[in-house]
Amino acid sequence: MRYTRVIPVLLIHNGGVYKTNKFKSPVYIGDPINAIRLFNDLEVDEICVLNIDASKLNTTLNYDFIEDMANEAFMPFSYGGGVKTVDQANQLLKLGIEKIVINHAVQNNNKLISECAEKFGSQSIVVSIDYRKKLFNGNVLYDHVRKKTLQTNVVDAALMAEKSGAGEIIVNSVDRDGLMSGMDVDLIKSVADVVDIPIVACGGAGNIEHMQKAEEAGASAIAAGSMFIFHGRQNGVLINYPKEEQLSTYLK
Repeated sequence: MRYTRVIPVLLIHNGGVYKTNKFKSPVYIGDPINAIRLFNDLEVDEICVLNIDASKLNTTLNYDFIEDMANEAFMPFSYGGGVKTVDQANQLLKLGIEKIVINHAVQNNNKLISECAEKFGSQSIVVSIDYRKKLFNGNVLYDHVRKKTLQTNVVDAALMAEKSGAGEIIVNSVDRDGLMSGMDVDLIKSVADVVDIPIVACGGAGNIEHMQKAEEAGASAIAAGSMFIFHGRQNGVLINYPKEEQLSTYLK
């Protein structure tokens, strides 16, 4: 039985699914509901939907749209984007979302993690850490709203998230986003060495061998976008997902 989860990530921008490259140049992929239906048919482990506009534009959550996506998903469903309060998290869970992904809000309000974890349980709260590698500062948090790096070290941020009650951490490499050239195994290992909660590695996966290396570094799950959206040398749009026999050959 395979324990390492493999999770497609859908980025929502202007109401559609888009794919970015190093968090820039979003390319339109298609309709979110249709993408979720295709991933249903492929029997993916989980799916993670992130609205990349919500915090940047400071918009209210579109609960009807989120509910439509959640109702279509026949796999565990995580949602992130614009979640700033316990009440918003509560409403999302009532819609059928299994896990709330908190990203930008925790950069200014660490209490949100502990308040949500206390009310809903740590298993429902995921903290997503976007980061970039700086020449002299190591791996530090990246604020996608202000488009700037912060002073906080990734390992320190992961420890804070765990201490605050998060049940899972996503570590997402901005520098590798969309490149499909391999994952940041050194960073994954450095975080896995200090926290006890599951780590979801994201950024750079282009094949199952990349996933295997991330797992060996300590990741409990692998998340990817481009790998499950693009296909072939020309990167044609084709929703895809490895067969279980392939995944079980490489992943524990």
